Amino acid sequence: MSRGSGIIPDESTFNEFKRQCLSTENWLSKYDKNDMEVWVEVAPLSASTNNKGNYSKVHKIKCRINIKDVSAASMYDVLHDSVYRKTWDPTMLESFDIARLAPNADVGYYSWICPKPLKNRDVVTLRSWQASGNEYVIVNFSVKHPKFPPRKDLVRAVSLLTGYLIQPTGHNSCIFTYLSQADPKGSLPKWVVNKASQVLAPKVLRSVHKAGQNYPAWKAANSPDHKPWLYPIQSELPLMDPAELSIQRGDSLENVDESSTRDAQENEDSS
Repeated sequence: MSRGSGIIPDESTFNEFKRQCLSTENWLSKYDKNDMEVWVEVAPLSASTNNKGNYSKVHKIKCRINIKDVSAASMYDVLHDSVYRKTWDPTMLESFDIARLAPNADVGYYSWICPKPLKNRDVVTLRSWQASGNEYVIVNFSVKHPKFPPRKDLVRAVSLLTGYLIQPTGHNSCIFTYLSQADPKGSLPKWVVNKASQVLAPKVLRSVHKAGQNYPAWKAANSPDHKPWLYPIQSELPLMDPAELSIQRGDSLENVDESSTRDAQENEDSS
């Protein structure tokens, strides 16, 4: 992914992300009902010599939902509003913005609950966004922050590329596209990650959609004019030099062995 001379995404990054969101080539449909579709990226036929290699990497997944009762602007606000997220995201352990990098970029921390007996995960990401009258785009990827190294009690996951494209289709409707390639790390086999993501993605989008339905009323009662993602002058985050960050590569993180945790849980369940 091109990011120009620095770590903050440039115009070509946003254009490439939008191209992937809208592309149908090399995407295999896995789910299609109730105004929602889920695809996984597949290797071009010319590059696919055998199927074995397909299970050695984490799939890129794309989900699209046709939202008929929430505006694109509200869905965009939901994704940005960290205070509101605490009211609707049941898997969140902790979430906060760390610093501002540019008027349209910041770095933040997020941790979430994983089903037992797996360890909970966390991630540090650089997020950047663009908003215009006809579309809203958010992209993020994992970075190393000098003050937020991996913790002993959590598994540090990696977002290779995650983001959203929101396109208005009317005054109170939109097409909401989510695209992600993320590795939860730990000792989970890649095929388990790939299969689980296809099942979880529709549930996540339904939750975000419901959050969008409830957002206007909530925001009207909670600092309705405070939207630093739209008005950077409102941001109270400290300014950070992007040069202090570096890309987080998955292979540089320890693969935490969770088998003992699973064995312990199995023994407990059988006793």
